[in-house]
Amino acid sequence: MSGPVEISRGDSPIVLGLPHTGTYVPAAIEAKLNARGKALADTDWHIHTLYEGLLPGATTVRATFHRYVIDANRDPSGVSLYPGQNTTTLVPLTDFDGQGIWDIPPSGKDILERREVFHAPYHVALQAELERVKAAHGVAVLYDCHSIRSHIPFLFDGTLPDLNIGTNNGATCAPEIEAITHEFAASSPHTAVLNGRFKGGWTTRHYGRPSEGVHAIQMELAQSAYLSAEAPPWTFDTDKANRLRRWLKDILDAIHDTALELAR
Repeated sequence: MSGPVEISRGDSPIVLGLPHTGTYVPAAIEAKLNARGKALADTDWHIHTLYEGLLPGATTVRATFHRYVIDANRDPSGVSLYPGQNTTTLVPLTDFDGQGIWDIPPSGKDILERREVFHAPYHVALQAELERVKAAHGVAVLYDCHSIRSHIPFLFDGTLPDLNIGTNNGATCAPEIEAITHEFAASSPHTAVLNGRFKGGWTTRHYGRPSEGVHAIQMELAQSAYLSAEAPPWTFDTDKANRLRRWLKDILDAIHDTALELAR
């Protein structure tokens, strides 16, 4: 690993955030994980591949480290995103099925160190790219890219829709951006929901300041929409992915055009 974050700069007002596709775990941390933790099951598998090339001018900011090291989409203070609901913490103690992932759980000192070495650099980079594209265009849109298994009883009931759009109930982006994203998602052959179980993580809520020209929206995809199976070896299904990519491209193009209209 060359660093905790990889950046690819583009000339669009859109910045793609990729906080959960990384699989790097330092050896000293991996040694403290149990067998279940070492499987890294809660990765946003192949999301960077799914979005690659869909909007050529988009900037991407990708965390290279795994969410079990520290979760780049959690409040660094440790405050829960979903009070009263099952979720995972800044440094997860369990996987998405509620099962422990550590032989030696992280100490408070461990968490502070990981926050400085991994979490902070990712967000410094993300903030810088949003500021750069806003300076160029008068507007910036953070589109936060995520995926998750469609059936996880510990986290939610039933089966998750294919496309889960989160704007913290409209607080993190202009209504025009929320509306066009939902319109294209709902018109696709995939199931879609706006502000359902996933309303946008800490990243979306932290950066989304539409009154200041910085908009944020989260797209949580069901992995069943682009993987052969939601189980190891987490195989990318090219046919499924291409069907989904066609609609994701339309969504990103529509957000791009809408953002530039808002800046006029």
